[in-house]
Amino acid sequence: MEYKRDLDKHIFRGYDIRGVYGKNITEDVAYTIGLGFGNYIAEIGKNKCIVGHDNRLSSPALHNALTKGLIEAGVEVTSLGLVTTPMYYYAAIKLGIPSGIMITASHNPKDENGFKIAFDESGNAKGQEIQDFYKYIVKGKFTPKQGSIKTYDIKNDYIELFKKSLNFGPKRVKVVIDCGNGTTSIIAKEMFSQFNIELIDIFSQSDGSFPNHHPDPSIEANLEVLKKTVIENHADLGLAFDGDGDRVGVITEKGMFIPTDWYMIIMIRSMINDVRNKKFLYDVKCSKALQDEIDKLGAKGICYRTGNSYTKSKTKEEDLPFGGELSGHVYFRDRFPGFDSGIYAGLRLVELLSKTNKTVTDLLSGINKYYSTEEIKFPSDDDKKFEVVEKVNIYANEKGYETLTIDGVKVLFDDGWALVRASNTGPNLTARFEASTKERLQELQQEFISIINEYNK
Repeated sequence: MEYKRDLDKHIFRGYDIRGVYGKNITEDVAYTIGLGFGNYIAEIGKNKCIVGHDNRLSSPALHNALTKGLIEAGVEVTSLGLVTTPMYYYAAIKLGIPSGIMITASHNPKDENGFKIAFDESGNAKGQEIQDFYKYIVKGKFTPKQGSIKTYDIKNDYIELFKKSLNFGPKRVKVVIDCGNGTTSIIAKEMFSQFNIELIDIFSQSDGSFPNHHPDPSIEANLEVLKKTVIENHADLGLAFDGDGDRVGVITEKGMFIPTDWYMIIMIRSMINDVRNKKFLYDVKCSKALQDEIDKLGAKGICYRTGNSYTKSKTKEEDLPFGGELSGHVYFRDRFPGFDSGIYAGLRLVELLSKTNKTVTDLLSGINKYYSTEEIKFPSDDDKKFEVVEKVNIYANEKGYETLTIDGVKVLFDDGWALVRASNTGPNLTARFEASTKERLQELQQEFISIINEYNK
């Protein structure tokens, strides 16, 4: 293995390190990150870390290279092997080792890979922390030491956690799960079989080439087979998981896709009378319907920036019982440790259905109606996309519009909003729009898409 000082700085993103395998993510890059990480945590008094990897085809080779670098930096490595990201999170809690690296590119295309990193008890590194780590690595002032490696199987501990955190009612719910051939394939069927559930599974063979569909459950187009299977089998619910298992997608008994903010409404309604702290967090992409519902319940909503690393840490920092974001990350802290697990999020909804005769559609009744777009992507160079967002902000201020700038710029109107952000996971700008009528939605799209295109030439 060779230490690489000339790392591509663009792989060091807002939430993690991520790029294309064989291009800017290689075994030498993984080895270099391992060397850097080991020396970095030594400076803050840490000498142990955990390492896990998802089922992408490139992950085992990157795991071997990464752990070689860690060992040469003097780290006592506990290797979890092939695990979902939530299993990795729980291992950190169970073993009392907060420092760690999970090798995954989450829901990104199959030829990509990356590293989620945690230096200490504060959780996943983000923002400036990742940029500081990049600067540290390229300096290359490492002290050679001799570490060690051992393995640990977290699966049984993880299953026991779920069994203690869930309490099913008398109704046997029929559920279809779609693992998308991602890493949840290694545990989903076994986990669901622990409970009184009638289970139908699709795409549950682990295959890191993702042969059936892209493993991103927040995009409705990826769930067409799941919808069809739910309807054909008269199932009560359909659940889909992403590539590394930390996100969930939900299909109703009628085959309708429901966005995560609607799922969050169901969950908040179900727990509002059982939690002391009646505050709930959501990200800037979520519908106003969610805040409306929180208001109806006499609770407080906290709108925060997008990004798993940010929303999870903020939910913990504020000691909230529940939080989440539109992409499918949700955090239960009422009777679960607060990390994002797509399987747990799905099972909480199954648990709720097992205690009522209501359908998922029934549980969605009374939600205020708005019209919204999916997230729209505009290719934009990493060096340019933030400039475009700032220009959109300047435009909005010059027009006298109210804005929220906690994450990109969200332009607020009495009858809708427009959101423009720089993606933290790729060279893209993203936009989303919502309004009280279809006509107003179209007006907002036309206005701000034309501005984005003008500045993004």
